[in-house]
Amino acid sequence: MPTEPGGRPESQPVTTVYRPSEPVDLRHTLGPLGRGPYDPTTVWDARGLWRTFRTPDGPVTLRVEATSDGFRATAWGPGADWAIAGVPQLLGGDDDWSALDVSASPLLRESRRRNPGIRLTRTRRVFEALAPAIVEQKVTSVEAYRSWARLVRRFGEPAPGPAPEGMRVVPSPVTWRRIPSWEWHKAGVDPRRSRAVVESATVADSLERATASAASLAEAAARLRTVLGVGVWTAAETLQRSHGDPDAVSVGDYHLAHYVGSALIGRRVDDDGMLELLEPWAGQRQRVIRLILASGHRDERHGPRMTIQDHRNH
Repeated sequence: MPTEPGGRPESQPVTTVYRPSEPVDLRHTLGPLGRGPYDPTTVWDARGLWRTFRTPDGPVTLRVEATSDGFRATAWGPGADWAIAGVPQLLGGDDDWSALDVSASPLLRESRRRNPGIRLTRTRRVFEALAPAIVEQKVTSVEAYRSWARLVRRFGEPAPGPAPEGMRVVPSPVTWRRIPSWEWHKAGVDPRRSRAVVESATVADSLERATASAASLAEAAARLRTVLGVGVWTAAETLQRSHGDPDAVSVGDYHLAHYVGSALIGRRVDDDGMLELLEPWAGQRQRVIRLILASGHRDERHGPRMTIQDHRNH
């Protein structure tokens, strides 16, 4: 029977129980990790979450369920020990909201009261958050979700352990670099985005080290942006997940500025207007955005919709 370096059989699960000191809402906290309804790395059910990762030790399937006094996490595969060790960070154990003052905004104040379990997750895996963010650049969510699902199903590997049928682990950086151009084409990913994913995969290991050793999250973002095809929006989307960045704002998002403006002052604004509105919460702007998104506010969209592009016909 194959064993891990520490002598544990590969098929043997690793389990922990995490009891956070603050409330944690599982869906609000880990929801951003999934990339749409077709994502084969993420499956929700009535009891909790199934999620696959590619860790430094290899692929892993992680199961997280709520218990009466916390969360039970079980992991299978070569990366099981690594994943279990990171459960507190994954569930926002390092995410401190105590300094966030939302008393000046009725909407934020009410959202915080109603959603005390929102936490910012920290996966500790940069490239795994970066690749789908690049696929999502400048296209509709529907396009991006379908492209991501096709690529992961085609080039990922089966999830370890008793994962739900069809679950996959994201391809390794080496595999991403070897995906033929016609497969990107079939997945609806244009050459600009596919080149950016390949370029990121080429330097994936150095990105993991550089962002982990960065003196600040701003420095980590700057290092991400040195990669061709990675801009402010993509770096923010990545660090929100890999590092739990409490301040990263996805500037350039097609709808975010409109939504933030509508929620905070009752009218739409552009990116500059959004940044001005969020300035009082500098250092905590991602937390404010998460409260807005959880508030139930609905923005009436009157502007033009982004057109779905079918790159397979180009």
